Amino acid sequence: MVSFIIAIFVSMLIGLFFTPLLIKILVAKQAGQFIRLDGPESHRVKRGTPTMGGLVIIIATILGYSAACIFSFFTKGTTPAFNALLLLILMVSTGLLGFVDDYKKISHKRSLGIKPLTKIIWQIIIGVGFAFFTLVISKSDSINITIYNDSVFSLGGLGKFVAIILFFVWVNLLISAWSNAVNLTDGLDGLAIGVSLISFGAFVLVCFWEYAQRCTDRAVFTNMFCYKVDNAWDLAIVAGAVVGACFGFLWWNAAPAKIFMGDTGSLSLGATFAGLSILAHAEFLAVIIGGVFVLEVLSDIIQISFFKLTKKRVFKMAPIHHHFELKGWNEITVVIRFWLLAGLFAAFGVGIFYAGWVLVLVR
Repeated sequence: MVSFIIAIFVSMLIGLFFTPLLIKILVAKQAGQFIRLDGPESHRVKRGTPTMGGLVIIIATILGYSAACIFSFFTKGTTPAFNALLLLILMVSTGLLGFVDDYKKISHKRSLGIKPLTKIIWQIIIGVGFAFFTLVISKSDSINITIYNDSVFSLGGLGKFVAIILFFVWVNLLISAWSNAVNLTDGLDGLAIGVSLISFGAFVLVCFWEYAQRCTDRAVFTNMFCYKVDNAWDLAIVAGAVVGACFGFLWWNAAPAKIFMGDTGSLSLGATFAGLSILAHAEFLAVIIGGVFVLEVLSDIIQISFFKLTKKRVFKMAPIHHHFELKGWNEITVVIRFWLLAGLFAAFGVGIFYAGWVLVLVR
């Protein structure tokens, strides 16, 4: 438990005290955000606000987890878990992709960065690498997609080759979907980072419980229900480090924002959330925990689809947080209410997760 506290504390402090330094560097480099012209007029005053703040989140998470590992090594002799390192590599690689995207926007002085096709190709490459090493470290002979606690959809019956291909597609779909979801949500000061803090906080509880009820020789011998999640404790520490980093960054990203996370932050946080759900065997549970992100994506899909069919709009503007802004809600009001909604989704998701364990236990 001490290592977990260290991870949160270190990452939070780095987020709090390193962000102002990054702001000064970015201001000196004139690395300011460009605002879309078709957005709410109130956002145009934000033009020039430093972006690429996701660098702080990534660095703080890595150093937070590293500090926890160093403590564990000298007190218990344990070493970092490979799946936790794999999750951090996923975070760094997608963050690097977002950094290049942000840099192109700044250097070209426009709101368009990497070409969409190029970004998709790189996301696929990263996703394939993550899927490959996920299979390498898996101790199971079968390839499964977790539906609900111990309920899984097995791909093994489709043949080994087909199962692997479908798993690779599934992993890429999740990484791309969650990255874009966080990116769409990142439209108001403090919105995406606050929702991320809450969502990752919920996963801390999920991973901790999976570790507490992990499969051991005693659990198997007594025929108790247990979770077959490798190194769930390390996954909880990584999630905790992300929570600490988000907390520290939110201090400076809250309205009026002194810095934006940019694609550097949104792509890395979204991919990390997807990777965490895969490694924790909670892919479908993540849809509930990250419900606000899902609503943002759905609102965008509904708006585009409905407009193409009828030439009319369902919302005043998509994603949906802009709809409420144009209805007259103050930006801070929208953000706080979406945080509350995120808290409800997270609590509901964790409740379903725990209820599933109870139901299995009393069978």
